[in-house]
Amino acid sequence: MEWSVSQRESGLLVKEFLQQKQLTKRAIIDIKFSGGCITVNGIQETVRKKVTAGDKVAVLFPVEKPSESLIPQDLELSIVYEDDHCIVLNKAAGMPTIPSMLYPHSTLANGLLYHLQKQGLSSTIHIVNRLDKDTSGLMLAAKHRFSHSQFSKQQKQAGIHRTYTAIVHGKLQLDKGIISKPIGRNLQSIIEREVREDGQYAATAYLTLGRKQDCSLAELKLETGRTHQIRVHMSSIGHPLAGDTLYGGSDRLMKRQALHSSELTFWHPFKEEQMSFHATLPKDMKEFWNTSE
Repeated sequence: MEWSVSQRESGLLVKEFLQQKQLTKRAIIDIKFSGGCITVNGIQETVRKKVTAGDKVAVLFPVEKPSESLIPQDLELSIVYEDDHCIVLNKAAGMPTIPSMLYPHSTLANGLLYHLQKQGLSSTIHIVNRLDKDTSGLMLAAKHRFSHSQFSKQQKQAGIHRTYTAIVHGKLQLDKGIISKPIGRNLQSIIEREVREDGQYAATAYLTLGRKQDCSLAELKLETGRTHQIRVHMSSIGHPLAGDTLYGGSDRLMKRQALHSSELTFWHPFKEEQMSFHATLPKDMKEFWNTSE
């Protein structure tokens, strides 16, 4: 990473300059003691060095070591956008995001690690927004720990906007609505969530895009990001997602939950611009909707 010192920033200590660039005190200490370095105009300096207008301040972050349990695999990935700091992918339904006991390999993380290593990058995997295994669509991953910290901060401040498209059972009566119901764990299950009074605040806005006799097409936006939020909320109003057997849907014609992350918008902290991406409905959801009565 490299920055030019402006007139306004002239006279700052390197430490103060880097903190203005959103590097935390912990990150600066990590650079100093874990194998990274800071240079001013190509010369290695300490954080007590004063900078002047026109100086070039560069940071070389410590080498990241991926988890030994994460094995790189040459998997087919649909990459929508990529630069030195982040990567946007269109995840296929059926692919887990990260390894687990049930799915120890062939996950998006395995494929992404292979992709990064092929570029000569030594980095662990920094997923910004996960998707359930059977949810398709757009995901954001950071390519180094500093960009991950910036995107994570943005996500906590609700600065990363995600729009989903879903097919739900039944005919939605309202053209639009907001479902605001707290969500917590179902104490009888290690996977399932449910609407419960002692749960965490959760809000989902929906817009009806189309109606058929037995199902509806809806656009959904998350105010919060609780586990299974859309699936739980739509089920709670009597319209579970098609294919979502965990929450009352039928898999007779749709073999996975009909949920797709169709739009992703975020502020790129390094390019300093708003970026938006769109992914059309995958084949299985298109066919299900087109053949529904």
